[in-house]
Amino acid sequence: MERTFLMIKPDAVQRGLIGVIIAKLEAKGFKLAGLKLIKVDRALAEEHYVEHKGKGFFEPTVDYIMSSPVVAMVWEGKNIVAMAREMMGATNPANANPGSIRGAYGMDISRNIIHGSDSPTSAEREINLYFKPAELLDYKKAGEEWLSE
Repeated sequence: MERTFLMIKPDAVQRGLIGVIIAKLEAKGFKLAGLKLIKVDRALAEEHYVEHKGKGFFEPTVDYIMSSPVVAMVWEGKNIVAMAREMMGATNPANANPGSIRGAYGMDISRNIIHGSDSPTSAEREINLYFKPAELLDYKKAGEEWLSE
């Protein structure tokens, strides 16, 4: 089963959207493997966004992700990286499908509610940034056999 890293960002935490977002992911049938509420420090923020270093939005993005707690999560599911990104919607909420998480709750590209890994490779990198192996659970979820062949 594929894993991905998702982060509920500061704007969603402050707006009380944690439960709504998690409920959408659970209702889809994904399995939660790791979850924690954390305050991201500068070193972690810079490492998370390292591919954007030197770009004009790097510093504001680092400052934003450190501004409030975030919810770091690892989810499992068949083709979950692509499916979770579809559920999240376009990076800019103005361009996101209204049924997506960003389309329903996002207000601005710089306050877009949720982060999700964009590939299995980045998922592995981001999971390792935020979670130790012992913090991730592998378990049988009731009803898994009804989700796919």
